[in-house]
Amino acid sequence: MELVNAVKFFQGKTILITGATGFLAKVFVEKILRIQPNVNKLYLLVRASNNKSAKQRLYDEIISKELFKILCNNWGSKFDALISNKVKAVAGDISFENLGLNDSELREEMQKEIQIIVNVAASTDFSERYDDALDINTFGAFNVLNFGKKCDKVKLFLHISTAYVCGEEIGIILEKLKRRNDMNIFEEKRLAEEQLSQLQNQCIPDKAITSSMKEFGLERAKLNGWPNTYVFTKAMGEMLLERFKGDLPLVIIRPTIIASTYKQPFPGWIEGVRTIDSVLVNYGKGKLTCFPGNLNSALDVIPVDMVVNVMVVAIEVHYAQHQYSCETIYHVGTSSKNPLKLSDLRNLSHYYFTKNPWIDTNGQKVEAGKLIVFSTINRFFLYMKIKYVLPLKVFYLINKLCCQRFEKIYTNLNRRVKFILRLAEFYKPYAFFTGIFDDRNLERLQRVAEERGIDVAEFNFDSKSIDWEDYIMNSHIPGLFNQGL
Repeated sequence: MELVNAVKFFQGKTILITGATGFLAKVFVEKILRIQPNVNKLYLLVRASNNKSAKQRLYDEIISKELFKILCNNWGSKFDALISNKVKAVAGDISFENLGLNDSELREEMQKEIQIIVNVAASTDFSERYDDALDINTFGAFNVLNFGKKCDKVKLFLHISTAYVCGEEIGIILEKLKRRNDMNIFEEKRLAEEQLSQLQNQCIPDKAITSSMKEFGLERAKLNGWPNTYVFTKAMGEMLLERFKGDLPLVIIRPTIIASTYKQPFPGWIEGVRTIDSVLVNYGKGKLTCFPGNLNSALDVIPVDMVVNVMVVAIEVHYAQHQYSCETIYHVGTSSKNPLKLSDLRNLSHYYFTKNPWIDTNGQKVEAGKLIVFSTINRFFLYMKIKYVLPLKVFYLINKLCCQRFEKIYTNLNRRVKFILRLAEFYKPYAFFTGIFDDRNLERLQRVAEERGIDVAEFNFDSKSIDWEDYIMNSHIPGLFNQGL
């Protein structure tokens, strides 16, 4: 079938993409260039001191990645010309007004040309400094919106959020905005600035300031009903966009846990260690033998290329249909149609590492036993205390009595135990998560796509099509470890 509508739609379009060096944005850029090289221009906002440095980051951190190998092979010697003509890296920062674009001529050029804004920029650290998380996830989104309002031709603002802005809701979670009339977002920014000012006036080290601001963020999140700073600040970002969007059409994409590519441009591409991958990597290397969680809970994992396909189709559909007066939200996940349970992941990962054991630095195979899963967080912490924490305290005393003879061993063990405890604490809300993300809006989008003749294979985002065993065993875990971890 000829790739119609979605592909033709992007011909001649000019798009601003923030967070361009991030995992999701890279896959989006590659997709657009692969399906429609006649796009007019992709402006990629990159944190850099100047545009020359931004261009260098474009090549070092985006274009040179294996992700672009198929596009590069297809274009051969003309690949560099394609990138030069169609992709422009600009130095900027969404934390600032006008996105920190100091070059007034470039800024005016962008505001005259941009038709679509795709805001992917985010700090995904669960325990980010509160001031930084607010600057990026909350007011950064606000700054991008305000910049968009100054663009003469802009027709759509597409914002990437996270499904977990729901906080710790249970049951069916709807594709609706979480409104909190009792919360003053601008007051949260004032509190963060006040806290930072007080810490700086105490003349304490930067490391201590960072630690305190991280703790302050977690405190504010939990006080307001969210489990961590990341989802709290992303939720506030959504609220600001809804409140101040004016007449600008707004689409919010809420992915769940984004994982490696399922099919496109090829299976198993991933960058870095993401969310559940921390558990997989440490389990495979024999560093993690137990973890808390509900074995029946759905680990709402979604391949990154399916998220990108939703973005592409949503842009085409909503750009063409201007009757949407309010924001449209899409949950992009698998819990409602094709859930991957924690028990499934445990069994599949055990099977994988039994067949393909990790080889350590000494050339020895690491035997990964079946992961012990504790049904409550308290049981897990009690087990860790008896099995590791208390013996480690005894070992600490022995080390001191022996004049630090075992210092290196103690330090490594202590670091490992603290890492596991921290990992469990951060992922506790998701390991025991019982919510199911309703995706009726996404179903409607799929029906519209089919009615428009959009190729459902090229732009597949049907979670029912995922074969979990094949994906985990043959794509995701191999792709994760092919990074040279």
